[in-house]
Amino acid sequence: MKHLGASLQTRVHSWIENVGFRLNRTDVDKKRDTTTRHYFFETFNFIEKQNNKTPDKARFLAFDTYGEKLKVRSLLDLQSAFYENLSQLK
Repeated sequence: MKHLGASLQTRVHSWIENVGFRLNRTDVDKKRDTTTRHYFFETFNFIEKQNNKTPDKARFLAFDTYGEKLKVRSLLDLQSAFYENLSQLK
C-alpha cells in the first residue's frame, strides 16, 4: 500500500508539470511537521498536504473558483475535475 501512495504523488507531479500548473504558495507547519503546497492553473486549484516524516503519503484536495471540492484519491480524479472545470469555462 505504501507503494501506491508514492506512485500517486509521482504521477500527480509529473502530470502537473506537463500541463503547466504553477506553484502558488508553500506553507510549512513546524509544529505538525507538514508542508502544504498550493498549485493553480487558470481557475483550477489544488492543494498538496504532506507530512515531512512520511512524504510518500501526500494528500491532495482539488477545488475550483465555484467552491466545489474534491478529495483526490487517484490521478484520474484530479484529471477529471480539471478537464470538467476547463469545459465549464467555454
